Amino acid sequence: MERGVNVPQSYRLVRRDVRSERTVVRLRTGASFGGDEIAICAGPCGVESAEQLEAAARAVAAAGANVLRGGAYKPRTSPYSFQGLGEEGLKLLRDAADRHHLAVVTEVMDPRDVEKVARYADMLQIGARNMQNFPLLREAGATRTPVLLKRGLSATVQEWLLAAEYVLLGGNESVVLCERGVRSFDPATRNVLDISVVPLLEDMTHLPVIVDPSHAVGIARLVPPIAVASVAAGAHGLLIEVHPDPASALSDGAQSLDCDQFAALMRRLGPVAEVAGRRLPRRYRVVSTESASNPDSAVRSSSSGVRLA
Repeated sequence: MERGVNVPQSYRLVRRDVRSERTVVRLRTGASFGGDEIAICAGPCGVESAEQLEAAARAVAAAGANVLRGGAYKPRTSPYSFQGLGEEGLKLLRDAADRHHLAVVTEVMDPRDVEKVARYADMLQIGARNMQNFPLLREAGATRTPVLLKRGLSATVQEWLLAAEYVLLGGNESVVLCERGVRSFDPATRNVLDISVVPLLEDMTHLPVIVDPSHAVGIARLVPPIAVASVAAGAHGLLIEVHPDPASALSDGAQSLDCDQFAALMRRLGPVAEVAGRRLPRRYRVVSTESASNPDSAVRSSSSGVRLA
C-alpha cells in the first residue's frame, strides 16, 4: 500500500487498492461524499416536533448544509429517556428536508426497520452502538440506500472496516465511514476524537470518511474548533448537531450548536476547506450575515441559478 500502510487481506472489498479511484457516494438530492465537495450534515439529535424540525432545517439550509440529520429512533442508555417519535419522526424529516431541498440521514437500529426507514431517508445511519450488529449490517447491505457507518465506542480500525465489509458484501457499495470519538478513561470530554484516523483511512480504504465533532466532545463550544480541525485533516464531511433552542432539547442539548453558532461555523469552514483542497457545498450561497442567522429572511441561490426562499 501507499506510504507503507499494511492492510490485511481480510478486507477484500473495502481495501484502497481494489479500485483505481476513490468511492464517491452520491445521494439523490445531489449531495455527495468523497469528492472535492465537503458534505455538511446538520440538524437536531432527535426529532421532537414539526416546529422544532422546521426551524432547524431552515437554519441549516440557509447556512449552507446539504443534508438534514435527525433521529426518529433513538438508542438511549436509559430506557426512561426520550426514545424518538418513530415513523412520525421519519415523516417530519422527509417533509422538512423536501421543503428546504436537503437530503435526509437518520439512524436505523432494528434490521426489521431498514426497509421502512429507507422509504423516507436518503441515507441510513448505523450508530456506534450498532456497528457490530451483524444482522443490521447484512440488511443494510441488501438495500441500495447509502449507509453512514459510525465507529463503535471502543472499536479498532480493523473492526470498523470489517463492519463496512459486511455491508459491501451484501451488495451495497455506497458506504461512508464516520469517526465520532472513542471512549477514554478521561471524563473531561464525552469521547476522544481519533483525528489521526482520517488520513490513516485515506491510505487503507477507498470509502469516504467524515467526522462527527458533536459526539466526539459533547460540549457545544468545543464543536467548532474540532470541526475545523477535521476538515483540515481531510474529512470528506461533517455530522453536526444543531438545535433552535439547545437548552430545551430532549437529547444532547449540551453538545448542540444553536442556529447562529452553526452559521458562524460555516463561515469559518470555507477558507479551511479551500486550503485542504476541497470546498463547501455550492448548492446554497449565504447572501448576507443577517440571512444566515435569520432563516426567515434568508435568500439562497442554487448552483443552477434558481433562487430559493
